[in-house]
Formats: sequence, C-alpha cells, structure tokens
Amino acid sequence: MLKRLTEEKLEEILEAGITEFGEQGFEKTSMSRVAGRAGISVGVLYKYYGDKDGFFLACVKKSMQELERTLSETTSREEKLLQYAERLIQALQQHCREHPSHIRMYHELTCGSAARFVPALTQEIESLSARLYTSMTERAQREGKIRRDADPGLFAFFFDNLLMMLQFTYCCDYYRERFRIYCGAEPEDMNPSIRKEMLKFLESAFTFEEQDK
Repeated sequence: MLKRLTEEKLEEILEAGITEFGEQGFEKTSMSRVAGRAGISVGVLYKYYGDKDGFFLACVKKSMQELERTLSETTSREEKLLQYAERLIQALQQHCREHPSHIRMYHELTCGSAARFVPALTQEIESLSARLYTSMTERAQREGKIRRDADPGLFAFFFDNLLMMLQFTYCCDYYRERFRIYCGAEPEDMNPSIRKEMLKFLESAFTFEEQDK
C-alpha cells in the first residue's frame, strides 16, 4: 500500500510539473522526468493524477491560485486606478521573478501544444482578472477619475493584455529578445523604469478624451 503523500510533497510535485511543462511544452514533457525531478516513482504520479492531462490541469490550477493570490492581495485596498496599476505592475514583476516557470507554462497554454485545453480553462483562468479590471475601470469612471467615453470591458481587456505581455517579457525567450531590441537591456535591469514609463502610458490612455484632440 502506498504511503499517502504530504501536502508539502504534493506541492513539490506540482512545482516539478510546472517547471517541466514551462520548459518543454505539453507534448514533450515526460511524466518520468517529472517524477525524477520530484523524487518519486512514475507510478505514484499516475496514482494521484490519473494521466498526463489530469496532471497538467492540476499544475495549471496551482499556478492560477498563486496568481489569484497575488492579484487579490494587490487590489485589496481602495485606491485610485493608477495606484492600482502601479501596485499590480510591481507585484507582477515580483511574481515573474519568483515563478518564471508558471508564466512560461501559461504562455504554452496560449499558443503551444496545450492549446486543446483552452476551451476548458479559459473561463477559469481569465474571469478573475476580467471582473477585477472591469470593475476598477467602472468605479474610476463613476468617480470622474478617468475618461468617461471608454468602454470598461475593452479598457480592461487592453489593460490585461499589457500586463500579460509584461509577464511574457520577463519569462519567455522571444519576448525577452524583443525587449533587448527595443531597450538594449535586460528587463530586470530596468524594473523601476518599466513601472514609471508604463504608468505614463496608462495615464495618457486613461485621461485623454475625444474632445482633447
């Protein structure tokens, strides 16, 4: 009879899986390599997660829980929209530094061999940020803090796109190289400048109205 694994060991297994999926992509990830990285037998891995699909979904769920915790902690206070944005940018910079494999796995889900999971996962992954950013935009409009002619849903979508690309820039090779071409440096070496210039960009988007042309 197999000994039941501790919560700490299960966390270690999921982190090993996230690293493998982030580095190798879904198709090339081997369950035996994950087991070796986690220091368990491949049989134990299948016992707990059924198959590779089930294990991948468990890894995605864990990664999303980490990101949701970051977003919830960052937006727990009542602040102006640009203050929220600054805190979010800084929190995501830290999240990328601490969990790069999580971001690479998410990138794989958006465009790689794991795309077949998209219908089952998109609602779960994106609904929190969609609700959060849309409500932030609507509240700022009611308070007269940002332009009144903006569509809150589209504004939230564009804002989230910027934050998503920011995370890919820190963690994914292609986007890191793009940053080097544009800025001549590594993104980590420009953390304060990235925050400052991104806030300038957002402030212009939030406040410039049609009649200001």
